[in-house]
Amino acid sequence: MPDTASVIIDDLRTPADADAFRTLNEAWITRFFALEDEDRAILGDPAGRIIEPGGAVFVARLGDEVVGCVGIAPEGERVFELVKMAVSAEHQGHGTGRRLIRAAIDRARTLGAQRITLETNSALASAVHLYETSGFRHLTAEERHPSPYVRADVAMVLDL
Repeated sequence: MPDTASVIIDDLRTPADADAFRTLNEAWITRFFALEDEDRAILGDPAGRIIEPGGAVFVARLGDEVVGCVGIAPEGERVFELVKMAVSAEHQGHGTGRRLIRAAIDRARTLGAQRITLETNSALASAVHLYETSGFRHLTAEERHPSPYVRADVAMVLDL
């Protein structure tokens, strides 16, 4: 079992961090789905697509290895979207994802957010459960907006 106490949650800082962000996300997406244009755009430029518009990207470091990541992207007035959450397969189930979500929520609050949204897929039951136990609720069909992702059949929100 990995020593999750040694995992440090940090901001994305280097080109190597950006590469890890892309690699971790491509691994899980291609395991279950197909990469879509929006995936390629965000994963190819996390600084330009997430950080520079006013968001943040976090990485979970275990020593020199990045074992997880998540971003918060500005979506509207005081609203951020939780995006590109990934934890390497060998580090799942040990609290790293929960710590990444907590860091993202804390930063969103610091940035003045009143709401955090996310999209996922119902086939990812453990991810959906993690979001539910982190306080996110499912949006009704009437509350949802069109998604750029074909695979997104679940939309959730956390009001802060």
